[in-house]
Amino acid sequence: MKNFLYALLSGILLALAWPTYGFPLLLFFAFVPLLYAEFKLRNFSKRLTGWKVFVLAYLSFFIWNLFTTYWLYFSTAFGGAFAVLVNSLLMALVFMLYHVVAKRTGFGAAATFLVSIWMVFEKLHLEWEFSWPWLNLGNAFSEYHNWVQWYEYTGTFGGTLWVWLVNIAVFKAVILYREFKDKAVIYRGIFKTAIYILLPLGVSWIILANYKPEGEPLEVVILQPNIDPYTEKYNVNDTRIGELLLDLAEEKTTENTRLLVAPETVFADGTVLPDFEKSEAAFFSRQILNRYPNINFLSGISFYERFSDPNKVREQSNYLGPNDWYDDYNSAFMMNSTDSTQLYHKSKLVVGVENFPYQEVLKPILGDIMIDLGGTVAMKTTQEERSVFEMENGKAAAAAPIICYESVYGDYVTGYIRNGAGFLSIITNDAWWGNTQGHKQHLSYAKLRAIETRKDVVRSANTGISAFIDQKGNIVKSLGYEKQGSIKSEILVNNKQTFYVQYGDYLARIAQFLALFVFLFAMVKYQRNRPS
Repeated sequence: MKNFLYALLSGILLALAWPTYGFPLLLFFAFVPLLYAEFKLRNFSKRLTGWKVFVLAYLSFFIWNLFTTYWLYFSTAFGGAFAVLVNSLLMALVFMLYHVVAKRTGFGAAATFLVSIWMVFEKLHLEWEFSWPWLNLGNAFSEYHNWVQWYEYTGTFGGTLWVWLVNIAVFKAVILYREFKDKAVIYRGIFKTAIYILLPLGVSWIILANYKPEGEPLEVVILQPNIDPYTEKYNVNDTRIGELLLDLAEEKTTENTRLLVAPETVFADGTVLPDFEKSEAAFFSRQILNRYPNINFLSGISFYERFSDPNKVREQSNYLGPNDWYDDYNSAFMMNSTDSTQLYHKSKLVVGVENFPYQEVLKPILGDIMIDLGGTVAMKTTQEERSVFEMENGKAAAAAPIICYESVYGDYVTGYIRNGAGFLSIITNDAWWGNTQGHKQHLSYAKLRAIETRKDVVRSANTGISAFIDQKGNIVKSLGYEKQGSIKSEILVNNKQTFYVQYGDYLARIAQFLALFVFLFAMVKYQRNRPS
């Protein structure tokens, strides 16, 4: 029963540490009760210790997942349940691996493996088709972003490393005190823990105090149409949307405005990609440009392209019948005084909503289960490279057209910067989750992208929260949830590349090597020590 309570406590602490309602200081102690329960089972239980550890870990991680991401239920009940149940399972399996290694090695090797394998797990969630990095530990500091200004060097994996190092230091002090009953152990543990917490905080505050925002000023207007996706979005045609955007642009746009940004799939009629220039989206974009000749207009749009040529078929193409396929896109476009339209197709897709993971393997087994359970009707088609949108009319700047879920991926976003983006533009539609923590967390994570890249962020959200975020991660101006309107601010555009932009998730790559090395070491040592 005590072990059950320890696991319960870990789950509650993890949940209470999460943005946007929680306090991340709790995260530095959240894993300690679960680690202690595992330690007791490993050393003092003789039967089924692995299964007991798994059950306790699953309980902790289920509580964490449920309370922090329950809002997924509002967009897709099956998707929400799947994310909570399966992500808890994966986390429990990671902790189970730690238990296996800890039984075969000493404290130092086991602790190294735990930190490393957890980072490997987080990296996996950034790469594979069942990608769900929402609860990667480094994200927890998004509301307290002044604590992690050093993310420009480490990315969020620096936060994950920080969390685990402190938890392990506290855990070590607890088990040493349990063994020796010496208060000096506790005092030393408190001192070490304070150093581990305060030293990175001090570094962050030094960086914050000395960082000077860089770049050339650019006046930007963000549009927030506030179209309910459940009752309005697909019942409001592109003509009415274009008229609404024209009205919203009138509110704040001046002769000095150089960029106008509208949200993800605001033009939702399903424009035929080769016929874009004849579409309502293009027509109203030109209306905006006629009114404001110096404007660059960036917006979201739904595209599709139907074709019969088998040579055009890609992995993500959707089959309709013999010699009949189509590609479905969630895209961004930019129009300005030049004749050409710039396009980018969203390439980090929401599992089950925009993407059927490992379709070539799972679809023959499961059939159209995603459709039957309220998931994706059509696979979205992506692109390989991160496109940037070149600005015109006197501003040698480029926008990173980040679409919705893509903004959660730190290393992915750096690809836009390496391709020349001078600031980050995020277009999104968070209304699927209702007025829950979902849209608040999504906005909050954008602060971390600003710090990692030292780029201003322009965020246009259909129902909110739209915002301007500066290079230190501060929200400069915002328009609240379920409000219709526009906001204007001046951002800074620069071509600087931070250490993190240049080297990406190098901490995760190091962790992959360490995890493999310690695991092999543990297995070889165990085999050698087994009685013959």
